[in-house]
Amino acid sequence: MYPKQFEKLVECLRNLPGVGLKTAERYAFQILEWDEDKINEFIDCLTHIKEGSLKHCQICGNLAEDEKCEICKDHTRDDSIICVVQSPKDVIAMEKTREYTGVYHVLNGVISTSKGILPDDINIASLLDRINEDTKEIILATNPTVEGETTALYISKLLEKYPVTVTRIAHGLPMGGHLDYADELTLIKAIEGRKKM
Repeated sequence: MYPKQFEKLVECLRNLPGVGLKTAERYAFQILEWDEDKINEFIDCLTHIKEGSLKHCQICGNLAEDEKCEICKDHTRDDSIICVVQSPKDVIAMEKTREYTGVYHVLNGVISTSKGILPDDINIASLLDRINEDTKEIILATNPTVEGETTALYISKLLEKYPVTVTRIAHGLPMGGHLDYADELTLIKAIEGRKKM
């Protein structure tokens, strides 16, 4: 019913999470209303991402434009405390609380044997490399899902031989929930109520 190019745009937009057919059509019609400058700006953003101007921080695995992300560059952060999260979205969620002043380690995934994702497939080895005599605490802040719990348990076992305190964020978050959907107060309480594993 639509021209082929329009249908192709709709299909591309449907690749985004949570975007069904009707929403994709609405987005596509909105894009058609954009002026040339707005379309070129959108194309430039996508092109820069494709060309690699957005990458993972060499230290923590967070999103960065350089070798280091903004948090790893910030010398006011307490690098004796490392908060381990699943994805860059979780860093943003934690930063919104304005309570956490340590640094992060982004796994960029979780262990999921059903999906064929093993410990070597996520960013665990570089976490172990980061631990030194100044490291006091590792906070495991993976999502409270089966995969998140499995990953947290696996990492806590690896950390048993290190002289650091290993804590898990409290379950003020609902089981099956995700950090990036939690409100700031829930995250603050989860951080305050973390316990040793």
